[in-house]
Formats: sequence, C-alpha cells, structure tokens
Amino acid sequence: MFELADPLVLLLLPVPLLISRLVKPRPVLERGFPVPDRIGALLAAAGSGHAPGGHAMADKAILWLIWILMVFAVSGPRELTPVSALKVSGRDLAIVLDMSGSMVRDDFHLDGRQVTRLEAVTTVGADFARRRAGDRVGLIVFGSEAYYATPFTFDTEAVARRIEEASIGISGRATNISDGLGLALKRMADSQAASRVVILLSDGVNNAGATNPRGVAELAAGMGVRVHTIALGPKDLETAEMGERGVVDAATLRAIAQVSGGESFRVKTTDDLIAVTEALDRLEATDSAGLTAEIHRSYWTWPAALAVVFALWAAWRHAE
Repeated sequence: MFELADPLVLLLLPVPLLISRLVKPRPVLERGFPVPDRIGALLAAAGSGHAPGGHAMADKAILWLIWILMVFAVSGPRELTPVSALKVSGRDLAIVLDMSGSMVRDDFHLDGRQVTRLEAVTTVGADFARRRAGDRVGLIVFGSEAYYATPFTFDTEAVARRIEEASIGISGRATNISDGLGLALKRMADSQAASRVVILLSDGVNNAGATNPRGVAELAAGMGVRVHTIALGPKDLETAEMGERGVVDAATLRAIAQVSGGESFRVKTTDDLIAVTEALDRLEATDSAGLTAEIHRSYWTWPAALAVVFALWAAWRHAE
C-alpha cells in the first residue's frame, strides 16, 4: 500500500504563490549595482515577466516543478508491506545435550546407513530446533563439564547450526548430567518467560560432578521449570550385564522428569528419536498469536533526485 509518511507537508505547495500575492515588491532604488549583461537581462526579465528569447513561462514551470518535487519528497512517499507475524510462545526452551565419549558409538542408523549416536542426535536435534519458531531457545552441552553453547535467542536457525557443529571432547568425555541441567537452570533463574522448559538428552550414567541429578530436578521443580528427558541408547543400566559399557541410566532420567513435572522418553533407534521430537512439538506447541508488523520502503529519493536534475537543467539553460 502506497502512502505518505507526513501528508500535511503538501500544504506547503501553494506557499510561493501566496508569497508572490501577499509580499509587496521593494521599491527600486535610484542607485544601481553593476552586474554582467546576461544576469542583468535575466533580472529585468524577471521583473517584467518576459525572459530573453520568450522562455519566461518555461522558467516558471521548471521552478514550480522543482518546488512540487521537493515538497513531495519531504512528505515521505513510501510503500507499506505487511509482514507475517512471528509466533511468540512466551517460552524459554533449553536444549541440554550429552557430548560425552559414549556418543561416538555407531549403533544408530540414519538414511539406511550406520551412524554414531552423535550424528543421529545432531541431525534430528537441529531439525527440532528449527521448528521452534516463537520459542527463545538456548543450547547447553555437557561432558565432564557443562558449557553454554548459545544464549537464549529467537534465532532458531543459529541454534540449529550450533547443534550441527557440536563435537565430542570439547567438554570432556565423562557424563555430568547434574552440571548440564544445573547450568540450564542457572540461565533460567532470571527469566521472565511465562513458561520455562528443559529438554535433557543423555546416553550414559552420571559419573562426574558432586551433585545428585535428582537433587537438581527438585530445584527445577521449585523454580517451576519442566524437564523432559530423553534416554538414548539401545541398552538400559537396569537390564544390562554388570560392567557393560555404553548403557544409559534411564531410571535416573525418568526420575528427573517425574520430579520436575516433565515427560520421559526412551530412544533406542533414530526413528524413536524422530518420534520423540514430534511428541515434544505437541507437548510444547508454538502456535500462538504474534505481534503484527509492517515494513516500509521509502521512495523520497526519487522526487528529490528529479528536483536536483531539473535545478541543474535550469542553471544550464541560463548559463548558455
């Protein structure tokens, strides 16, 4: 839709005409001021209403055209374009991913080929993050230590890229579930979001840190933060043989979810993982009204440029 930013400026259009009608000309002094013949002829023509060569009407038309273009430019011509409103859920969503050494195990399949747990999680997790438009999403990764990979942001594409770039070893190779969840809660402590949610994924057993994961879950419950947990891996600690490696402590993750009011999920295959992300989309839906917005494209430069062109042309005509 085309409009003027300040249409009242158009009231200035008749100002030159009003000035010519209301302001009386100064009396001509007897003393003269020597000027070049060409300029003198132009001044005389302006006073008599006749320009040399009979171009008085053309000169007036050009001056009026320059004035109209300048006033039109100042009025701010622009085109308004509606923009699809960004859905805003009012939710802070922390994705907490296990990047411990066991994530290198290649016991998952993706697109018909055998892949590591890490590749399955980063591929599916990045797709999940991209679908969270409207949420303010943050990413925490943990191994022996936990660190903040991305701050809370509405730029879900940036979070998805960071998930895809995640690698094992940067945070150590142990599994410190408590610190990963604790760091997410710390970042959410001052949040004013109407809803605060953590999605915690781990494929191992908490074997680092001094805090009990269930105690951190109680802290989450006290803060009103729901924690949804994903236990990743073909084998559980409860059913695996003594000393078997690469097993997940599904019972602890299930307890974290129960204490905090969240849901727990068991993932043994890539298809399970995809199904869990779809279930989480339903649990934490992003469909909500956003703020309407409009953007405008300004066109004032066009009439202003034309006014300059006509002014230069008029000057060139009188310089001949």
